[in-house]
Amino acid sequence: MTDDGPAGPGRTPAELARLEATVHGRVQGVGFRYFVRTVADDLGVGGWVANATDGTVVCVAEGPRPALRDFAAALAAGPPGSHVERVDVRWTMPVGMDARFVVRSLGHSGD
Repeated sequence: MTDDGPAGPGRTPAELARLEATVHGRVQGVGFRYFVRTVADDLGVGGWVANATDGTVVCVAEGPRPALRDFAAALAAGPPGSHVERVDVRWTMPVGMDARFVVRSLGHSGD
């Protein structure tokens, strides 16, 4: 995989990445999506998070790779009251998502 993609101000394409994650465990009904949005805002990454109909939480984030690594670590830790069993992570090429990070409704189908 290469890290080519659109670069924002002061960023080279190699620094940007896209992380797609599915979080398994007790992650719905515990404020997980709002925790994820706060972490994303703190790290300066854009994307979205949504509950899935199978009880998981799905999120997509784009930004600098180091920030996304921290984002993935926060997903694995989760907020108080959650119990993360595992996080399935997929790294892909960034597509230039909006810089905002939003919480989407249950069962959102993706980008």
